[in-house]
Amino acid sequence: MENPKLKQLSEEWLEEATINEMQEKLERGELTSKELVLLYLHRISVYDQKINSILEINPDALHIAEALDQERKLSGPRSRLHGIPILIKDNIDTHDKMHTSAGSLALKDSIALKDANVTEQLRKAGAVILGKTNMTEWANFMAENMKNGYSSRGGQVLNPYGPGKFDVGGSSSGSGAAVAANFAAAAVGTETSGSILNPSCKNSLVGIKPTVGLISRRGIIPISHTQDTAGPMARTVEDAAILLSALCGRDEQDPITKTNPFEEKDFTKHLLKNGLSGKRIGIACNGFLEKLPEDKQQVVRNAFNVFAASGAVVMENIEIPCANVEWDMNVLTHEFKPDLNAYFARLHPSIPIRTLKGLIEFNKQHEKAMLKYGQAVLAASEATSGSLKEAEYIHSLEYNLYHASQRGIDYALETYHLDMLIFPHEQGSIISAMLGYPSIAMPAGYTSSGEPVGITFAGAAYSEPALIEAAYAYERLTKYRKAPVLEKE
Repeated sequence: MENPKLKQLSEEWLEEATINEMQEKLERGELTSKELVLLYLHRISVYDQKINSILEINPDALHIAEALDQERKLSGPRSRLHGIPILIKDNIDTHDKMHTSAGSLALKDSIALKDANVTEQLRKAGAVILGKTNMTEWANFMAENMKNGYSSRGGQVLNPYGPGKFDVGGSSSGSGAAVAANFAAAAVGTETSGSILNPSCKNSLVGIKPTVGLISRRGIIPISHTQDTAGPMARTVEDAAILLSALCGRDEQDPITKTNPFEEKDFTKHLLKNGLSGKRIGIACNGFLEKLPEDKQQVVRNAFNVFAASGAVVMENIEIPCANVEWDMNVLTHEFKPDLNAYFARLHPSIPIRTLKGLIEFNKQHEKAMLKYGQAVLAASEATSGSLKEAEYIHSLEYNLYHASQRGIDYALETYHLDMLIFPHEQGSIISAMLGYPSIAMPAGYTSSGEPVGITFAGAAYSEPALIEAAYAYERLTKYRKAPVLEKE
């Protein structure tokens, strides 16, 4: 960088800077939001060529930051996100100069007619939406063997801890890689089943997959109305809690948000140093730990040992009856078609693709560019009626809810009188996802080769406050996260 001040900040301060540290400099007048955007743009230009986490930069980011700087001088900050650069996943609508494509070239020219509720909430809080992150195409609901982080529009996202060496995770791959590499203060990902938790574990991040209903899904390209949600991905629990507070809220156009008891909630109030003290925690190893390679198992075991000295009441090796249940994809397969068709119907009239069937035909017509991994999952969904009345769908929906609850999360919480469960890596994510229950992924350390490993805190619906308390205390005890060593192009 040519500016000596920004050059010094870039080299000595920006990496791993927290949102509160940014706000301190902004409040003292040592830094402007416009300069902060410039710092991140520079870092992206230097390092993202090898990671490929960013699809596009918001052309108005500098101007938005400058306007927020002026507002800060005149009336003060709106929130702790005022003037803070945030990245969002490419399946979240923004009514601006950026596109929303779910990583697909089929929607490369699609500009949303309205902001998603998530986008509205960020703008209301005064965040600078810095850009859109790459992702696994159609949130990994396109092909059976699609590589995590691949999209026809953006190409392959790589893990900053080992580009080309370690799996980056999916489908919020770009959000995970970008935050891990310090390309923004934090990012928004989305999850249907593991798509926040998985890349958070694999990129040494804090990822909060909230209760379905805590955050509105309006304006997010869907997979499943039963399981979809957005959530924060950050480098610290505090930053994730700040972002979660901004995203949380009810929305008349998303009925499930009317179950949200935290309409106006500051989750940072739950950042308690002794947040594990007295909490009853169940360690879920049986049926989960053995699914990890041995080197990751050892990292997880070491992380689990921390709880013994945390003040928590720890119950080890609890049994979860559904641990080895065979799950199917019927709920997602049946819900995807009507949900996606409803989204397509709201696109600008200039976008020719209006149905899932039209998307499949477009992909066939552009096979070389679009079908590197095929589209078997899209085809399976198109083969359903779209009416949600098939016996196959209803049976799987009821089956999932029963086993995930009465033989899963709720069973374990009630049987062992627990406040929460701890899973290795993101191994319990599918169970929580089927119930719409919250989880928090946390760094657990690294293998001898440097690959990040995580653990996941999981609880009942709307137990975010307790999970945040425990995660924050765990973070203070361990401080496992370390920044990746990046190489310039």
